[in-house]
Amino acid sequence: MADSEENNALFPIFILSMIALPLVPYTILKLFRAASKKTKCINCECSDCSRSGKYRKSVFKRITSVSTCGNLTLVLLWVIMAILVYYIKHMNSEIQVFEPFNILGLEPGASDSEIKKAYRRLSIQYHPDKNPDPAAHKYFVESISKAYQALTDPISRENYEKYGHPDGRQGFQMGIALPQFLLNIDSASGGILLIWIVGVCILLPLVAAVVYLSRSSKYTGNYVKNDTLGAYFHLMKPSLAPSKVMEVFIKAAEFVEIPVRRSDDEPLQKLFMAVRSELNLDLKNIKKEQAKFWKQHPALVKTELLIQAHLTHETANLSPDLERDCMRVLEFAPRLLEELVKMALIPRSNKGQGWLRPVIGVIELSQSIVQAVPLSTRKSEGIAPFFQLPHFNDDIVKKITRKKVSTFQELQEMTIEERAVLFSEVANFTASEVEDVENVLKLIPSLTVEVTCGTEGEEAIQEGDIVTVQTWVTLKRANGLIGALPHAPNYPFHKEENFWGLLADSNSNSVWFSQKISFMDEAAAVTAASTAIEERMEVLGASPKETSSAIREAVEKVKNGCRLAMGKFLAPAEGNYNLTCYLLCDSWIGCDRKSSLKLKVLKRTRAGIRDGQMTDGGLIPEGGIDEEEEIEEEEDIESEYSEDEEDAQDTNKKGRANGRVHDKSGSESSGSDEE
Repeated sequence: MADSEENNALFPIFILSMIALPLVPYTILKLFRAASKKTKCINCECSDCSRSGKYRKSVFKRITSVSTCGNLTLVLLWVIMAILVYYIKHMNSEIQVFEPFNILGLEPGASDSEIKKAYRRLSIQYHPDKNPDPAAHKYFVESISKAYQALTDPISRENYEKYGHPDGRQGFQMGIALPQFLLNIDSASGGILLIWIVGVCILLPLVAAVVYLSRSSKYTGNYVKNDTLGAYFHLMKPSLAPSKVMEVFIKAAEFVEIPVRRSDDEPLQKLFMAVRSELNLDLKNIKKEQAKFWKQHPALVKTELLIQAHLTHETANLSPDLERDCMRVLEFAPRLLEELVKMALIPRSNKGQGWLRPVIGVIELSQSIVQAVPLSTRKSEGIAPFFQLPHFNDDIVKKITRKKVSTFQELQEMTIEERAVLFSEVANFTASEVEDVENVLKLIPSLTVEVTCGTEGEEAIQEGDIVTVQTWVTLKRANGLIGALPHAPNYPFHKEENFWGLLADSNSNSVWFSQKISFMDEAAAVTAASTAIEERMEVLGASPKETSSAIREAVEKVKNGCRLAMGKFLAPAEGNYNLTCYLLCDSWIGCDRKSSLKLKVLKRTRAGIRDGQMTDGGLIPEGGIDEEEEIEEEEDIESEYSEDEEDAQDTNKKGRANGRVHDKSGSESSGSDEE
């Protein structure tokens, strides 16, 4: 009985230990991160963004940001710990070790006469005949009488003085820190224990697995339905023009589930007339095209019209129901567009290459949705970036482009004073409006790309080699930030900047290497760069000192606003290849960059087994790779909205000209054609 009571008493201590071991260090780490976290504003502070209320933290939002699920769980665990400590403290005061001499108020080794005197003295004080208090009666029976009996019996006293227990030597015992009702297997609680074991160890994991599998069968890790990925995969074509991307984008299963109401028919008809010029309709057969448009699935028609309403700033005229549906469409858009990019990059050929043209079209659509810029503006070269600036409209853009400023890059290269004069005299902007434009211009990233390409441990690239691509992307802003949220007052949700690095052959419309790049999480970028550099140095057979030095250099570059993108691809057949490294932003218009890379692949003559492939014997030719780390700072990747699909296919057959720049700092130079 005593052993079971001891096990029962140890159960709260066991639970307290299991909670405290992970909770205390995690709490200290969380507090340290919160104390060292820099409170820096990374969102746009122009009047349009402030008026949108997207970044304004109300009292409810402040409470919500603090009272997250993780923080509430942390507080709850600390409350449970406090309750357990309080319970254990009072439980220990109730559970006392049986000490006969202490109970009688004697020193160990007292004589029999001293024991009798002490017993008579305590009897006068606690005996039920002398003291009617029930507590005194309980103490006299359970403690005083028991202690007197243990010390007056010669054998019990000898055992206590020798072994510390009236019953003699106590053997080593082991127990389990569980509540008493769970240890009484013979009683009715045995069924409770069985149910508890079955529920926790079998049913709970089984239910969790069923829920996970049922959800994973419908959704991907990016919370996009598998039906959507299947539709995107089958609809993706290598010659998909940017003007046709919208038709593929709206085929998502998420959009099909948007409710279609009869009350929406009339508002959608009016919306159609307002955005008809933005739809990809043949104006020569407008009636036939309209009939074909309305024959589509009603949810898809509704989705495309709502997206066009967002792009053309017609959302203010929507009904409350349509406005909610539009918010839902825009919430899905970033995830779906990212998956659409991945579908275009999936290797479709035996060379393991994706398609370039659809990727550019999807990125252009993403930029337009985030910035709420009509797709028709991309038909005029260099005009679209102006519409992402606050207070700019068609009239102001026409007035400014009639002056000395013809491109968005020229506007960025002007001094603050020159821009202030231009905006005041030409656009009639007030001082606050000029300040808004300057804030956005300071937030737009300036990117430079440095690309190297080669075979690890070899001087030349031969057919079938595994080629390593190393791309350093540097981001700078006039306001000094590295990671920031884009200026997007018309997009109702928080949207982080993402960049896609592509190594592609524009002549064959193929993407050889691709990687998504983000400047928001510096810690993750440091870890990724360190791991990539360490693996590469290990392949090269570098010493630990050289590896450590290379890792430190890479970490320092990451902290200064650089990101490393590394990958591998299989060297193609012998020949000279004029490749282009694209850096595409999914949020800003006009900050995309390209860098040229000449790649020379030699005929395989290297002896031995390389990457699992047997090669013939021969000499290793010198040279073999001719690189140009030339960066072209353009306003935007060439838009192709004005081309139809036939022109696009002809263009892919003939090959497009590659522009190049001669420095790594991002300064512009004249373009030239590559043969």
